[in-house]
Amino acid sequence: MPTIKLDWLEDADRAVPLPSYQTAGAAGADIRANFPPDARAGVTLSPGERALIPTGLRMEIPQGFEVQVRPRSGLALKQGLTIPNSPGTIDSDYRGPVGVIVLNAGEAPVTIAHGDRIAQIVVAPVVQAAFEMADTLTETERGAGGFGSTGVAG
Repeated sequence: MPTIKLDWLEDADRAVPLPSYQTAGAAGADIRANFPPDARAGVTLSPGERALIPTGLRMEIPQGFEVQVRPRSGLALKQGLTIPNSPGTIDSDYRGPVGVIVLNAGEAPVTIAHGDRIAQIVVAPVVQAAFEMADTLTETERGAGGFGSTGVAG
């Protein structure tokens, strides 16, 4: 089991809980909004608006792993909050502040309060590949068929 080391930012509210798994079988740990003192009232996003929500944390991720930032399904369904670059990636060599880009894809304004669970983070292994130019690529049944080329589900 990899260990993700955490460090508070200087102006973070240390009373906000650290990322945590809500059930024994959860793949993602919930991460919370941790606004600086001058913004602890939170932020309200209008429909279509996005913002970078601070978590008050920095991370040290072991080499060979990444942390993926994903939407919380309940927030997506009930309030329309999503992560537009989902899954967002935090690389193992990044040591800066962790923020979550949140988009209100719903039809009503949504307020994100200080301490709210705003996303889930998933620790995943990373495999780096070698890239090389080739004169030809092997043929497959699908070939160059793009989006929707494998048929309609049903």
